[in-house]
Formats: sequence, C-alpha cells, structure tokens
Amino acid sequence: MTTFALIDGNNFYVSCERCFKPSLVGKPVVVLSNNDGCAVARSQEAKDLKVGMGQPYFQIRDLERTNGLIALSSNYALYADLSDRMMSLIGQYSPVQEIYSIDECFLDLGGFRCDLTTYGLQIRAQVLQWIGIPTCIGIGPTKTLAKMANHIAKKNVGRLWHGVCDIGILTAEERDSIFASVDVGEVWGVGRKIGARLHEMGVETVLQFKRVSPSFIRKQFSVVLERTLLELNGIACYGFEDAGQPQKQVLCSRSFGHVVYTLDELTQAVTQFVATAAERLRRQALHANQVQVFIRTSPFKRDDPQYSRAINVPLVSPTSDTLTLVDSALFGLRQIYREGFRYAKAGVLLHELQSISIEQGELFGRDASRQAKMMVALDAINDKYGRGTLKVGAVEQRRTWHMNQDRRSPAYTSDWAALPIVR
Repeated sequence: MTTFALIDGNNFYVSCERCFKPSLVGKPVVVLSNNDGCAVARSQEAKDLKVGMGQPYFQIRDLERTNGLIALSSNYALYADLSDRMMSLIGQYSPVQEIYSIDECFLDLGGFRCDLTTYGLQIRAQVLQWIGIPTCIGIGPTKTLAKMANHIAKKNVGRLWHGVCDIGILTAEERDSIFASVDVGEVWGVGRKIGARLHEMGVETVLQFKRVSPSFIRKQFSVVLERTLLELNGIACYGFEDAGQPQKQVLCSRSFGHVVYTLDELTQAVTQFVATAAERLRRQALHANQVQVFIRTSPFKRDDPQYSRAINVPLVSPTSDTLTLVDSALFGLRQIYREGFRYAKAGVLLHELQSISIEQGELFGRDASRQAKMMVALDAINDKYGRGTLKVGAVEQRRTWHMNQDRRSPAYTSDWAALPIVR
C-alpha cells in the first residue's frame, strides 16, 4: 500500500538566501520577482508585517525604513543549485521520489517498518544540517492528504508538530477536529477562486468539504475537484508520475529592465533567449520543429501606444542547433518588429518537439553531424567555465535590455568569483 510523504522547503527562496547570510535569520525578508516587481517569497517575519504574496514592491518599500524589511532580487542560479542538492539528499530516503516543484517532492514510504514520524524527523534534521534548508513533512495515504498534513505541520494546526505530521496515525475524531479548523481554500487543488465559490455555498472548512457528495462536486465543478474530494476521504486517485517525461514546449522570455526601442536591442535579447532554450532542448535530447517569437509593449502603461505580435517560423527539419534556431527566430523577429514602440518584453517558444533519435537529414542543408559536435563542444565549455563563456556573436557583453536585479546576492555555489570568503 502506498504511503505518500510530501517534503516542502519552508519559504524556500528566503531560506536559500539565509544559508549564506545567517544575519538574515530572524529578520523580515522578501525575494522579489523579475525586475524586482513583486514579492514571490516571504519570511515568516515578513508575513507578520502583512506582506502579501505577489504584492508589488512599491507598496511595501516603506517597510524597509519603518520595520527593517530586507528586499532581495531573485537569484535563480542559487535556488536551482540548492534545490538539486536537497532533492538528491531526500531521494536517498526512498526508492520512489517524484519532484513536484523546485522546493517540493513526494516520497513513497509504503511498506516501511518504522515509525514514520521519527523517520520524517530524521529527513528534516539531515536536510537542515547538510543543505541548510528548513522543511516540513506531511505523510498520508493519498497525495492530497499528504499535502494537507504538510500544511498542518507547517502551521502547527491542533498541536505542536515539530515540522512532521503523519495524518494516518490520527483517529477519525482528531482528524475531523483539525479539518474543522482549516479553511477549504487550503486544500491542494482548491485555491482562492474555487474556495470563494465553496464559501458562497456554505462549505467553508476542510471538514465541510470532505462531507459533500462527490457527485454534487463533479456536477457543480469538475471531475478534477471530485478526485480531490475522494483523496481527502482516503481514496487514492493519483499515483507517482513517471520521471523524465519530455516537455511539449520550451519557453524563454523576459520582461526588460529598461524600455527597448530598436531592432538591434531586440535582436540581442531574442538571440540570448534562443541560446538558453536550445541548451534546454539538448539537455533533454529533443529537437524542435517550430520557433515562435513574440514581442510586446507594457499593458500597464496605458498612455503608451500598444503593440503585441507573435509569429511562428517552421523549420526545414527538426533541430536543437543554436545557430539554426537563432537564424529562424531573427527572421521572424524582423517580420513583426515595428518602429516607434516602447517594447517591454520579448520571448521565444520552441514547440512541436520530438526525440533526437527521430531524425531525418537534409539533402542540401548543413552538415548535421558537424553541427551536433559543435553544440556538444559549446555545452561542455559553458558547463565547465560558466554559462555565457561561449555565446552567439549577436549578444553583447553590455546589455541594455537585461532585467533589474540590483539587490541580487552572489551566486555562491555556481560562480568561482562569488565564493564566500571566511575571514
């Protein structure tokens, strides 16, 4: 019988920042989104100051002066590296692991002949000691119950859980008592909008939702929410997903830190986006059949003339070669570019993906084997010496279109020049 454990890094981005800067512990900290736009991670101290998830930075800026709030730019290289280390360590505790997001994963603890709460405390302690990330663990017979148990442990609902809640050892009365104190919006898959509709129907708590007829939920909402309800009642509807499922598309886009006017600046940005997307393709042994390029002005600046266009460029044959993809993307960009607009964002989407093993050469095209060897060499050098060591010539060192990240911490674990110094 499957037993799910959900391990979740607490306030993950903030916890990553605190790993290398312990002075941030105990202080209100937020991590900001691209271009330092809004709060995407908050420490508990920041939450206590009523900083909301997704709240724009300009609305909370005064808290830096009045309450000592510390706002940091996103450092995705650091977060991804610490996530890899954390998931690798956690994966040693079970033969079955499903990585759900950058800071969450499921383990299968079914058949383990030990006290699962004690086992969870051991996982939690080792992740904190080895990686420096505090976690909470929820254990249950279904994914939804494991997720709910994680919430209970994190919020200490009903008792002091010490970061681990095994919902399977609770009596029916204990479980219902806890469920009666948790808002229905906290159920995995319900969220704010569906939660608001349920509130209007008089279903306000998890316990009330748990007792609703599944057929009624299916009729009023969807079969997906019906499965969530069944899982809350201990009927497993979701198992472990197969790892390594190929992506259906690869997207790379950015909002610019400064307004972009010229085709030359857009060319640099799109070239960089293609190079990043192509590298992701090769890492998954995939080829793309089409390239989509899009550009747009800012919809938030209503006084500016608005313009938004996208174009699909079919490829002669599927490829993951950066140079070929760049040529196609820039051809598309030239078709949709218009002068006189203040461009705020651009992006590239590689789609209609297929396995690299399904390949048919071109009669009059480039030498595919030579291209492949070139890309292998490119990736090897960039892996060894850092991303951007080798790049397409159109990308200049000094980029006027880069994101605003004035508050970004060093890339402690992925850049030799940023290694922390012990004095």
